[in-house]
Amino acid sequence: MDIHEYQAKELLADFGVPVPRGGLAYSPEQAAYRSQELGGERWVVKAQIHSGARGKAGGVLMCGDQHEVWDAADALLGKRLETIQTGPRGKLIHRLYVEEATPFDREIYLGLVLDRKSERIMVVASAAGGMEIEEIAEEKPESIIRASVDPAIGMEAFQAREMAFGLGLDTAQVAQMTQILQGCYRAFTDLDATMVEINPLVVTVDGHLLALDAKMTFDDNALFRRPNVSELRDKSQEDIRERDAADRGLSYVGLDGNIGCIINGAGLAMATMDMIKHAGGEPANFLDIGGGASPERVTKAFNLVLSDDGVEAILVNIFAGINRCDWVAEGVVQAVTTTKIDVPLVVRLAGTNVEQGRKILDDSGLDIITADTLADAADKAVAAWRQATGKG
Repeated sequence: MDIHEYQAKELLADFGVPVPRGGLAYSPEQAAYRSQELGGERWVVKAQIHSGARGKAGGVLMCGDQHEVWDAADALLGKRLETIQTGPRGKLIHRLYVEEATPFDREIYLGLVLDRKSERIMVVASAAGGMEIEEIAEEKPESIIRASVDPAIGMEAFQAREMAFGLGLDTAQVAQMTQILQGCYRAFTDLDATMVEINPLVVTVDGHLLALDAKMTFDDNALFRRPNVSELRDKSQEDIRERDAADRGLSYVGLDGNIGCIINGAGLAMATMDMIKHAGGEPANFLDIGGGASPERVTKAFNLVLSDDGVEAILVNIFAGINRCDWVAEGVVQAVTTTKIDVPLVVRLAGTNVEQGRKILDDSGLDIITADTLADAADKAVAAWRQATGKG
């Protein structure tokens, strides 16, 4: 789960990470009032959407008086901001964060991620702050400093000091950096995060370290034990199809093709999409119905896939281990008879109770194309889509 910048800053501040003062605004009037509350001479008005690279897309505006703050807020609120991370659809700006502007001398990149290879948290820092980590890796790979943290011990002070000295900080700043690194590590582990990023972490003109921007993501599977984190969810920032699926206990990933995929298991989903592309088609999504696919669950899956106007054919591919093919077949028949499905439907079943499942489909008398293998199913789905639409 992603959260907004201001929420990440609030969480990190609780772990000793210094952040600028700021306040939320939902209207231009509120933004101007926030700047008055904060005082000072310059402010930054930031669009709060779940994406990085907002500054490059015009979502972060510097203002010199309250009239400029009002104008900036008026220009941003209600706008759909497109960044390199949002894709062409962009994300709608519902709220702003008005922050005191901080003059600084230099920028630093700091990130904590899970390194699956070492099964540890990897701390990454670079003196080339202000750039995305991909750009740093490409343009200034020599500036990247890494530290792998032993989960049994945690982030030790000597590791933090080594990174701070490696970034060229002076003695007083090394102590601040040590506090920030250990605070970020505690936030990462205590809140079940999967990523913490501060970019830029700046050295102010008076020599202090300050987190000007922050991003955190969290393990969805651990949210049940982190109510203070789960309540930060902003559904307005999520893909509608993925949000509706998550609310119904289904996993959905929207794509830009035209063949809807209902599958059980992420591995089978990957293989199915590869086979569809190999056959000349493009997957519109993959929807994982999981292990306990009751007929009602399958019907919900059909409704979700059909809610995408881009879907022009559907492929159901089930390998039943924990699942049962007869349950899935009953769900398919129920969905076809209760939901208006005016696109070709291909079903491939394998595994537990497969004969019973196939018999249910055959006896239904419905217009369902059946397949025996994954390749056969992909070929039939693409062929049926071409015949129905005249495309391809």
